[in-house]
Amino acid sequence: MTNAPSKILIVDDEAPARRRLRDLLDDCRESFALAIADEAANGVEAIEIISNGGIDIVLTDIRMPVMDGLEVARHVAKMDAPPKLIFTTAFDEYAVKAFELNAVDYLLKPIKQERLLAALKKASSVRAAQAEAIAEATKARRRHLSIHERGKIILVPVDDIIFLRAELKYVTVKTLAKEYLLEESLTKLEDEFGELFARVHRSALVARKAVTGFEKVNGNADQATENGADKEEPGGAYWVVVLKGVDEKLPVSRRQQHVIRDF
Repeated sequence: MTNAPSKILIVDDEAPARRRLRDLLDDCRESFALAIADEAANGVEAIEIISNGGIDIVLTDIRMPVMDGLEVARHVAKMDAPPKLIFTTAFDEYAVKAFELNAVDYLLKPIKQERLLAALKKASSVRAAQAEAIAEATKARRRHLSIHERGKIILVPVDDIIFLRAELKYVTVKTLAKEYLLEESLTKLEDEFGELFARVHRSALVARKAVTGFEKVNGNADQATENGADKEEPGGAYWVVVLKGVDEKLPVSRRQQHVIRDF
């Protein structure tokens, strides 16, 4: 009984590069059982295809518009049963060094058939720790956050996020349209997106572009504490940040009141 062919997804923003990979994969069929399942022109298209299931190996370019290959790896690595990943790239010194340090396979363009065949035979899934290490080494900031629900990946554009709020072991991701629960550290999110978000409280980051102003709310000390603010004034008055498009106003802690002056 022969093994089922590995279903392969080709991801590259250049059509000639995708055709070249198709031809090379066709030449590998005698030595490796494979089926070309689909193609994608960027990482967002790739994630949608991968999320539908049935992909065994992803051949992805690194540098692409919309979402690059490194970000694809970070999202896919969190899946319960991620596909195997092989990166393709014109020489990128920092990425290649990061791949080598973290034992992640890559192919330098122009790709040779022998090297592609060897990569297919030893392809493996990229673990979350590997993907994070590569992203850190290459200073690659995500354009999307990924929410994993029932085996599917929901991509939330970072540009659409109004605020991020830590609640127990999750972070609430608020957009104008919806709220999502993300299993990531607020501190790590701040490290990655600090240029785009401002911390207003130990448990909240707000999108800088969504801030329309600040208000002082008068209430008792218990209300201030309940809303996550400090009892810095008699009567429990505290500052809140006003955000574009949402009614909810997040408290600003005493430690973070410098944010008000910054804006």
